[in-house]
Amino acid sequence: MRQRGFTLIELMVAVFITAVLFAIGYGAVNQAVKNREALEQQQERLLAVQTAMRTIAQDVNQLALRPIRNPNGNDLLPVIVATGSDQQRLVELTRGGWANPAGVQRPALQRVVYLFEENTLRRRYWPVLDPLLSTEPITKDLCTGVKSVTFRYMDVSRTWRDTWPPASAVANAGQLNLRLRPIAVEVTLELNDWGKIVRVLEVPT
Repeated sequence: MRQRGFTLIELMVAVFITAVLFAIGYGAVNQAVKNREALEQQQERLLAVQTAMRTIAQDVNQLALRPIRNPNGNDLLPVIVATGSDQQRLVELTRGGWANPAGVQRPALQRVVYLFEENTLRRRYWPVLDPLLSTEPITKDLCTGVKSVTFRYMDVSRTWRDTWPPASAVANAGQLNLRLRPIAVEVTLELNDWGKIVRVLEVPT
């Protein structure tokens, strides 16, 4: 008995069905790859925001009662200072607990300033506590895609202030006032993609 083979039409139908299945499978795989890339980007974004907030929290929690000399070496700058009107230089403070695993000869205290430049939140510090004009700072980008950053400070009367030290402390300048610190710091980070993130940080006594 003679065996019957496939006709041309049957072969064309089989090839067409295979092509359709391949296209469906490729689309599913391609979409899965895109979803994975989007998920990885979201994870990286979340990590960057969490790291930025955690860094600010660590600096606030380590706030040290140590004023510093200004770069000219004349006047003392307060432990924490913020004008509130400068949208670029947000806040400057002295923090302790600067880890030194390599045993470098330097203080455990660190002078830190937070900057908002080019839609980026940046942290800057100096290798010495009382920097000179010639001392080069070290700057690190904490978070990009930032729309705005604001800090507020709570004084002992539980009143929120946009600037620090309070005007009353500035009027009565002295060593005690230079060491003055708030009891809490509020950080508001407004992102282009996620909106506002607000965190209130208690300052240890």
